Amino acid sequence: MTQAIQRINPSALGAPSGYGFTNVVVVPAGKTLIFLSGQGGRDQQGQMGSFETQLKQAFDNLRKGLAAAGAVPEDVVKITVLSVDHNADKQKLISAERNTLWPDKLVKPASTLIPVPRLAGDDMLFEIDAIAAISPAQKRHT
Repeated sequence: MTQAIQRINPSALGAPSGYGFTNVVVVPAGKTLIFLSGQGGRDQQGQMGSFETQLKQAFDNLRKGLAAAGAVPEDVVKITVLSVDHNADKQKLISAERNTLWPDKLVKPASTLIPVPRLAGDDMLFEIDAIAAISPAQKRHT
């Protein structure tokens, strides 16, 4: 039997769940790791919009990638967020989107946010990648 993933927020590190993440995540032996490449905010028609539009689309793309591997958002143990010309307003939008995807404060992933001047394309404003951990019994798509 595979042990559960542990999510830990030591009091010395503060309480980050309101921002949509956990300080420490421990993945026990026996889990299968899934690595999702950075997902931007381009929709299926190749369209990019405002920062907020791209943010929502990137999170939707993340959900689709997880599903393709047989995972759900609760299986995500770590995300990395890249935000072009980051500021407090963008941080609020990112935190809100993280809290929408992970509403339960007990299953939020560890997270790193990196402000960047530019991403792969001039029109890209946001990107997110993820690492998820699933039990071998979870169904995976090929």
